[in-house]
Amino acid sequence: MHAPSPDSPTPITHYENFPVASWLCPAHLRAPIAAIYHFARTADDIADEGDANAEQRLDELQDYRNDLDAACAAAADGAVQTSKRWPHVFGPLRLALQTHHLPPQLLHDLLDAFMQDTRKSAAAEGYATHDELLDYCRMSANPVGRLLLHLYGVNDALALQRSDAICSALQLINFWQDLSVDIPRGRYYLPADDCARFGVPQADILARFQTQNTTQLIAHCVALAGASMAFGSQLVHQIPGRAGWELRLVVQGGLRILDKIKGIGYATLNQRPTLRWWDVPVMLWRAVWM
Repeated sequence: MHAPSPDSPTPITHYENFPVASWLCPAHLRAPIAAIYHFARTADDIADEGDANAEQRLDELQDYRNDLDAACAAAADGAVQTSKRWPHVFGPLRLALQTHHLPPQLLHDLLDAFMQDTRKSAAAEGYATHDELLDYCRMSANPVGRLLLHLYGVNDALALQRSDAICSALQLINFWQDLSVDIPRGRYYLPADDCARFGVPQADILARFQTQNTTQLIAHCVALAGASMAFGSQLVHQIPGRAGWELRLVVQGGLRILDKIKGIGYATLNQRPTLRWWDVPVMLWRAVWM
């Protein structure tokens, strides 16, 4: 489970979809943003790292969810709750829940996504339609943007819609960037209906044959991600101060990855385009003119 590239110069480190509280964030929000990051990062490690099988990962994710429930209950009661296994995660998260009244369902949605990804990878299953893939993004990516908007006090319907569009776009961009990495790991995100539409058999995907049809398929997927980002990008004008500038750089990081994918002729079945230091001036210039 992942999203925009870890090579991005935005304040994102180990887990690509969650910004760590950078100097661009308001100082009083750095702790809750970091708490959200560490919650997601640890869950991602449970789902992805090590040699555990799918059943063991799911059991551990359920234990993690139980600790989330306990942290939410403690925050509601004003109690001090300590996780035996993950105190570094749930101590700060409990405080963020109590102080900022984070919506618990958004945190549960993230865990639902990790568990779904674990099950699908174990079964070597993909997604039947683009809408089904977007529903996965609704759980895996969109909660992050909504949690940040909650912290910023922005909650109007259009802002939420634009945030969802940005977060889903970032998730999709990372999928199309990382095809050469994900497919060998048994992770399949190219929708089956789009594969059929462009005449791309599953055997070509599994073998990572970059045919003309697969190139057209990936170009189509990239275009959809770009359209989603274009719609969501207007959110930068609704987020005040330095946080708005951080969002501008996040958006431009995703768009720059799309440039890189196009630059290699959409051949991401066998190449993984990344951002380099010389992309930063381009992103900064474009951020200024958003």
